[in-house]
Formats: sequence, structure tokens, C-alpha cells
Amino acid sequence: MRTTEVVLDGLAFPEGPRWHDGRLFFSDMHSHRVMALDPVETVFEHHGPVSGLGWDPDGRMLVVSMHDRVLLRDGEPFADLSAFEREQSNDMVVDRHGRAYVGGFGFVIGGDHAPTNLVLVDTDGSARVAADGLLFPNGAVLTDDGRTLVVGETFGARMTAFDVADDGSLSNRRVWAQLDRVSPDGCCLDADGCIWVADPPHRVVLRVREGGEVVDRVDTGDRMAIACMLGGDDRRTLYVLTAGGLDPEQGRAERWGRIEAVDVDVPGAGLP
Repeated sequence: MRTTEVVLDGLAFPEGPRWHDGRLFFSDMHSHRVMALDPVETVFEHHGPVSGLGWDPDGRMLVVSMHDRVLLRDGEPFADLSAFEREQSNDMVVDRHGRAYVGGFGFVIGGDHAPTNLVLVDTDGSARVAADGLLFPNGAVLTDDGRTLVVGETFGARMTAFDVADDGSLSNRRVWAQLDRVSPDGCCLDADGCIWVADPPHRVVLRVREGGEVVDRVDTGDRMAIACMLGGDDRRTLYVLTAGGLDPEQGRAERWGRIEAVDVDVPGAGLP
């Protein structure tokens, strides 16, 4: 059994980890900031919760402002997502051109689950629906060639794949992996084409092959596994973001969020 080591604690609710320029960046969602480590620093503070992260080819940071349903670029509003997401915007993946695919909740927390959209924000800030009818589109990955996008449907218990066209449009929707009794959250791709995917309610991160076979796992004990990212000099360090629960106020008060790490055999690939 793989055992994680605590790298950083005292966080409210870490989300959206990204390996960028030799460092791990992440959102501390409930403390409304983006952070990086080695060294540990706050790189952006906001007035509300933040989630998905990415960068355009010019190095400008893209951040999802959840309640506003706005994509920020270098801290300023860049794209209005409110016409496409009725509740909260959430995680995203940014391609090498700077186009962003943004998922969302689609329903009020505590209410009935409802399908929603994966929104494509182009490099000029225009937005359109890339795919509809998704049950909480959450963590997503893009393959090295940029031709395949896989997104986790948290309340669909599956990873769903699309072909990516030259203009960023998605087609050929298909089930990449059906994961019964799994709630896919943040995820990352490795060089063998497997996806590490966090499953918060079951407190585990699973390494999944296309088709649904689970070939490795990292258990997180009594802590929810929120998201994961392969990083480090050789991209063989699996960073696992964990929290004691989902409540924002309790998370801010108890600082129950952590970043943990464990070495794995296959390096990271693709995006994010």
C-alpha cells in the first residue's frame, strides 16, 4: 500500500493542483486564494471562492471565480460564464493555445442533481457550449497531442471522452471509463495513458485505464481525496489534495486541508 507524506497543511480546502514552471500551484478554494509551494506563497487573492487554474501561452494565469461564474485572466474578468452555468463554475483544463474548458455544478448544493455544460472559452474571451448534458463535469485532462479530452462526471460515476477539433470543438462523445460507486473529482494523466482520479467520498485516489480497470490506488485514510497532480522534476510525484470535509466555514476555522505526496512509477503527461 502506498503511503503519502504531508507536504503542506493548514489549508482551508485545496483544489485544482497544477504543475507549472517547476512548482505546484493550487487554489485554496474556501480561503479565496491561489497558492504555490517551494516556496510556499499566495500568488493571488480574490473576493470569493476560486477553483480551476491554467495559463495561456503568454504566461497569464487563468482562474475560475466560482460564484461570479467568471473566468479571470491575471486577476481581471476575461469571460462571462453565467449564460452557460446556472449555479457555480468550478474546475477546468486549459489547452496549449490558451483555450479553457470549464465545468460547473449545474444545481444548488443539497438539491437534485441536474445536467449542465462544459464551456469552451476561446483565446479572445468568447464562450460557447462545448458539450451539454453532463452530470457535474469536474476534473479534466487533455492528451499530449491535444486531440482527446477526458472529463470526470462526478454524479455520472464515469470519465467521458471527446475528440478535439482544430478550433477546440468537441465531438465523438463516449464513455472512457464507467466507475460505479466512484465520484470522480480532480484528475491527471500519466505517460501510459492512465488517469489518476480523486474520489472524495471514498477517500481514495484511483489509477484507471481506459475501459475502467483500476490498476493502482492511494488511500487517504479519514480524509477526503479532492484532487491530484503528477509533478516533481521527473513528474513521478503524485500530489494528493485532501480535506477533512466540505463545509467552507469549518474548513476556514479548522484549516483541515492538506497537500500530501507519494512517489509513483509512471510520470505525468498531457494537461493540466
